[in-house]
Amino acid sequence: AQVVKEFGGGSVQTGGSLRLSCVTSGIARSSTDIGWFRQPPGKEREGVAHIKIETDRTTYADSVKGRFTISQDNAKNTVYLQMNDLKPEDTAVYYCATGGSVWRDYEFQPSWYNYWGQGTQVTVSS
Repeated sequence: AQVVKEFGGGSVQTGGSLRLSCVTSGIARSSTDIGWFRQPPGKEREGVAHIKIETDRTTYADSVKGRFTISQDNAKNTVYLQMNDLKPEDTAVYYCATGGSVWRDYEFQPSWYNYWGQGTQVTVSS
């Protein structure tokens, strides 16, 4: 069964906001790290934001720093990605992934993650 699910994608205009949710269940709940990745049209998948579950340490890609915020609600087994000041270049399919013992400076390498959601589309129009 799917153990990682994303919610909250949609279409907004430049400058708008969206909040994505990542809900984990089953074996994915034992993960120590949650990462948000995205794949723009015609481009490679890239890391966006990361959170260390136990410490709340966060990591952001330079392209979203200051605009996106990752947070968690352990009671709900949910990680959020608040996206503000959205730009057309943010258009992508966004994926949530869980992993264990992700090292510093490796937060955005997909091979460190074990379980992935189905993706949710974010479209930003200019």
